[in-house]
Amino acid sequence: MNEKQYFFSLLHRLWKHISIRRRRQLAALGGLMLLGTVAEVFSLGMVLPFLGVLTAPDRVFEHPWAQPVISGLGLVTPQQLLLPLTVLFGLAALLSGATRLALLWGQTRLGNSIGAELGSVAYRRTLYQPYAVHAVRNSSEVIAVLMSKINTIIYFIIIPVLTLITSIVIVLTIMVFLVFVDPELTATTILVFGCFYAMVAYITKKKLARDSQRVTLGQSNVAQAVQEGLGGIRDVLIDGLQETYYRIFRQADSQLRRALANIAIIGGAPRPMIEAFGLVLISWLAYTMSNRPEGMTAAIPILGALALAAQRLLPLVQQGYAGWTSVLGGQASLRDVLDLLEQPLPPYSTLPPPSPISFREQITLQDVNFRYSPQGPWVLRGIDLQITRGSRTGLIGTTGSGKSTVLDIVMGLLTPTSGALQIDGATVDEANHRTWQAHIAHVPQEIYLADTTIVENIAFGVPRSNIDHIRVRQVAQRAQIAETIDSWPDGYETFVGERGVRMSGGQCQRIGIARALYKMADVLVFDEATSALDADTELAVMEAIEAFDPELTILIVAHRLTTLRRCTQVVELARGRIERIGSYEALVTVSDVRGESR
Repeated sequence: MNEKQYFFSLLHRLWKHISIRRRRQLAALGGLMLLGTVAEVFSLGMVLPFLGVLTAPDRVFEHPWAQPVISGLGLVTPQQLLLPLTVLFGLAALLSGATRLALLWGQTRLGNSIGAELGSVAYRRTLYQPYAVHAVRNSSEVIAVLMSKINTIIYFIIIPVLTLITSIVIVLTIMVFLVFVDPELTATTILVFGCFYAMVAYITKKKLARDSQRVTLGQSNVAQAVQEGLGGIRDVLIDGLQETYYRIFRQADSQLRRALANIAIIGGAPRPMIEAFGLVLISWLAYTMSNRPEGMTAAIPILGALALAAQRLLPLVQQGYAGWTSVLGGQASLRDVLDLLEQPLPPYSTLPPPSPISFREQITLQDVNFRYSPQGPWVLRGIDLQITRGSRTGLIGTTGSGKSTVLDIVMGLLTPTSGALQIDGATVDEANHRTWQAHIAHVPQEIYLADTTIVENIAFGVPRSNIDHIRVRQVAQRAQIAETIDSWPDGYETFVGERGVRMSGGQCQRIGIARALYKMADVLVFDEATSALDADTELAVMEAIEAFDPELTILIVAHRLTTLRRCTQVVELARGRIERIGSYEALVTVSDVRGESR
């Protein structure tokens, strides 16, 4: 596939993601474009009689095309033509300006509206991707697409393409008009200017392709530098890494800006030369035509028409060329945006929230093996585990033993490479995993808190008007955080700061526990959820968990065996396998015999 075919294939892929409403608006813009073309031709056409009546009114008065106007207005002398032709010329100029302004407004508004829709669709499809996709994807690349590259395709692809089409249509129409005025001169002008732009385009094509790659790479690198620097701001401040991240950002941003500047320079460079050459051409024509037998009087209307046509043509040709350079400069970003737009949506994305699958007896992991890729190492091997409804199951093991992966499979976030997750004997798969996840509330080790109030963080994702404030207070009490919240001046209306920066680690985790309880799920999963709590608070939380509804099924991952003392069964994992299963007392006895630390 050559470059031209590749570009049109990208535009074809983009067209598929433009909504019916926007396509209709594009059609309306096409109608406005035709109106603009008519207005341009009308304004140019009025130049000849207007200048003619100024220089040779008798000749215009005797022209056959002027007779309907003369008889309709009852004119008797050539001088009487001046006022109506002046009015017509002025109206034509105003109509032309108005349609050009309307085209600019329509192109810009529609281009940004299309970009807004594409960004929303790309973000929605990204949110619906399986957890396994997110686990291996660099989030800064997605952020760069949504925050920067969407804007790039608006201003480098969509609007320039609309401008390019408009320019081509109007330029061709003006050229046809000029053929009637002076065919030889028009042909010469088209050949000269066409060859000049073609030569410049050929010389700069590879440079634009390289800069296009640098733009999309720079956008990703800038997003990554900002995300890493601000995301790890504590370590940056402690380790004094400000200058390091400043240099990383400056280098990435400089490369991006340099590439954008190159594209802009290449797009605008021909204009000064073309405008200068156009003035030279008009002056040469004036000299040539003044030496004709008809003299300067006959030449002025033609020169006026040519000058006005050039005044309209040169910006349009330059806009078309600049649009072409922008399109080439934005191709790499367009490809990245299309990759997000073409992410598959799961079938449940268009369905209402599911009703929970039946869960009355037990969760079963049957000979589960898992790895993230066909070439990757096995994370889990031969896991067989039964979790009875209403039980408290603890998972313990060293880092990398597979504890969190087991939880991810139980929660339906990951699909076993082989083996099965079964609920009361029914296998959980892509078709029904959402109905199983409706049972589950999750408390991770790192709690994400939005920069909003405590009450909105506990009832996370629930519209403020629908929050059950009584339930919020109840779950805060059960999570051992209510007394702390009540001690703050604003209570439950306290803002937590971005990522909970104004709260301690233990407070964040207790908010996370309250959030899980608010969902009123019947399966609670705690993944190192008490790791930031002191011993007394952890004990209080675990006692509160023990007092939960006996029908509530709880899974707890912990590093310390003592955290799991109230579990009905404890599972020890090592190197992706189940090492031991038993009661807390039984595993404590084995650990004592082996001399292991609790």
